Amino acid sequence: MKDATLCQVCPLPSTLAELFAEVNQKGQITLRDRYRLRAAILNNPLSQDEFDLINRLLYAVRRGLLKVGHEL
Repeated sequence: MKDATLCQVCPLPSTLAELFAEVNQKGQITLRDRYRLRAAILNNPLSQDEFDLINRLLYAVRRGLLKVGHEL
């Protein structure tokens, strides 16, 4: 139930592209960003472009281009 409470505090970005831009600008993906990403994936059907954005985020994390933060 903790996830449901946190998602109420973390509004969804209007698009995954906005979330992608925010994360890239910060250079890290925070716990809040990860919850927003998960909610967007689970609550909406995704287009191919959105799948590509998610794959780019995952690639950047794997290559060390984005840091993974643990704070909200």
